Amino acid sequence: MLITRKKKQKLESCESCALIEFRSVIKTYQSTAGIFTALNKIDFQIEAGEFVAVVGKSGSGKTTLINMITGIDRPTGGEVFVAGAPIHKLNEGQLATWRGANMGIVFQFFQLLPTLTVLENVRLPMDFCNRYEPLERNDRALHLLDLVGMKAQADELPSQLSGGQQQSAAIARSLANDPKIIVTDEPTGNLDSRTAGHVFALLHQLALGGKTVLMVTHDDDLARQAMRIITIRDGSIVN
Repeated sequence: MLITRKKKQKLESCESCALIEFRSVIKTYQSTAGIFTALNKIDFQIEAGEFVAVVGKSGSGKTTLINMITGIDRPTGGEVFVAGAPIHKLNEGQLATWRGANMGIVFQFFQLLPTLTVLENVRLPMDFCNRYEPLERNDRALHLLDLVGMKAQADELPSQLSGGQQQSAAIARSLANDPKIIVTDEPTGNLDSRTAGHVFALLHQLALGGKTVLMVTHDDDLARQAMRIITIRDGSIVN
């Protein structure tokens, strides 16, 4: 009986695994045309400090894969472990708390709140998660904006910024709670090549500083500059 319990405990925990680990992950959706398989028995690992690019054609499953890591979506089958937590088992409340402490997310369309200043946008995750003392939060937000070259725009509204500046501010916001992992979904998709290069350089700098960065991108040139590329096709990893 003791051996059985130990084996069960080993199967349900991930204390010694990689920072991100997928074990036979399946994701299916029910549609009018039948069952659509977005991910088909995905297995992979990402170690702490890696900068990984996820590439694939539209509809290949790369955004679904990202959603499994962030807990935005749930697997139909298999297991997802991130920073030791079994994401596939957490309820919505547990996921929200875990995500706020461990995950920074950068969206393609920035998702900055238009009525808040840049500084207020960066401070917001700290307020939501009650991280740091209230008097420290503005200083930390300013420090993060300075890190991405946006300190001078701290009191401006998002509508006053260029696309590249908004994405830089979004990256600063993703760092607000000092997460282990930065996940980006097409972060340069709406930017010109020069600005995209600047945003990529910021993400690369974060990886060099010890963050784990996972970037979904359609830009093969940028992907080749990452430490590793995961290529996904028809819901399966092919490279």
